[in-house]
Amino acid sequence: MTRAIFFTRFERFWHWSQSLLIILMLITGFEIHGTYELLGFETAINVHTIAAWVLIGLWLLALFWHTTTGEWRQYVPADADSMLAMVRYYSVGIFFGAAHPFHRRRAEKHNPLQRMAYLMLTMIISPVIWLSGLLYLFYQKWSVIGLQGLPLELVALTHTLAAFAMLAFLVAHVYLAISTSEKPFGHLKEMLWGYGDE
Repeated sequence: MTRAIFFTRFERFWHWSQSLLIILMLITGFEIHGTYELLGFETAINVHTIAAWVLIGLWLLALFWHTTTGEWRQYVPADADSMLAMVRYYSVGIFFGAAHPFHRRRAEKHNPLQRMAYLMLTMIISPVIWLSGLLYLFYQKWSVIGLQGLPLELVALTHTLAAFAMLAFLVAHVYLAISTSEKPFGHLKEMLWGYGDE
């Protein structure tokens, strides 16, 4: 195995900044929904809104970076057989010491299941959160764009469901990052320092 840079400085900055912003938005979002009181309702709304704008800016910057560097290719879905092999590995094989069905390289650093998960996050969950959040934020302007008949409750429910999908992704992501590396906390160390085995 050869040590190589798998994650550039920008990727690590993007990953950890995005993680912190998403966690901050989950914390403030739960407070806005009345789950607990930590910052106070008004402060939670303000922090949530500011974090949302920063996160949208970060996502746009990341979209530009992925497009201009060609890193978008890391998220192109693999064939169905490769994804099924990964599902079998994670659901059964990993518990019985089976060989990992995917050998990663710098040019292909995400396994087929990761690619699909990140693609779904990028193409479905994140846009639903953006759109529903922005609609909710600009509720007073709906009449200007002809949305006055849209139920606000539906927008709020959609935003909340997308946030729970993001939370589920976050929990699964952290669990798999910690538990599936050959070395203790290996994936976590890669995302901290950038180096991985090829």
